[in-house]
Amino acid sequence: MVRPVVVGAGEVLWDVFPDSEHFGGAPTNVALHAAALGAEAWLVSAVGRDARGETALARLERGGVQRAAVAVLTDHPTGIVHVSLDSTGQPGYAIASGSAWDHIPWSAIIAQVAERADAICFGSLAQRAPLSRATIRRAVAATRRSAWRLFDVNLRQPYDDAGVVTASLELANAVKLNDEELPVVAGMCGLGTAPQADQLKALCDRFELRLAALTRGAGGAMLVTPDDFSEVAAPRTTVADTVGAGDAFTATLLVGMLAGRALNEVNERANAVAAYVCSQPGATPPIPAELGWTATL
Repeated sequence: MVRPVVVGAGEVLWDVFPDSEHFGGAPTNVALHAAALGAEAWLVSAVGRDARGETALARLERGGVQRAAVAVLTDHPTGIVHVSLDSTGQPGYAIASGSAWDHIPWSAIIAQVAERADAICFGSLAQRAPLSRATIRRAVAATRRSAWRLFDVNLRQPYDDAGVVTASLELANAVKLNDEELPVVAGMCGLGTAPQADQLKALCDRFELRLAALTRGAGGAMLVTPDDFSEVAAPRTTVADTVGAGDAFTATLLVGMLAGRALNEVNERANAVAAYVCSQPGATPPIPAELGWTATL
């Protein structure tokens, strides 16, 4: 069987905590988790020609993510984000500007990867700068009609731009967001204050989406398609930090859908993987074998 090709497009960076640094960035985490789940994973991004960039490329290689579509730039540093955690483990972010991932150049290898992709995950944060925004949208648009184009909303102030969100929804055929982001996106799209399931259905209807996914932390997750619905509670876990949990959910969701799993099974497994990531420090801890599944088409 052929492994599915899953692509993350956007930021690659280091989360700098008070006492340590962790490799991350939402699309990077998705690619790493997808690789761990058996997919052929690629990252479209950029790093600086610096120590963090060299280590980032090594981490991608060690994690099984193809790095040929990650540009190495001499005039922009590898991105960093200063992360602070509150008493419940919820993160706050201070994102450095002018990072390499703000300047992702288009390339022939990106075109080749996009054409092969069975799924591509992209967010709003990496579209804050014009060059990366153009490259990401071009990559998404270059995927096959049958591919999953999942928009991971991932709002980060002050970069929660309504124009970027609506344009991305129009380009996507699936969306993933959390329960803090849903009312913001609903406001941007004029969906009113309906119940969450109705808002997700409205997003599917308005933007002709194949899937809308809502993560709710300890409250589990909800998946809505034009003809199906799944609501699953989250497993109990002791939270170390929540960084990367949503990305683990996204990767598990995509790999499960590509493997032809039932919607409710995908939701349960994605919740289980996300809960495990919450119990471990950092965004991409090794996933136990019992939480994985064979990622084949």
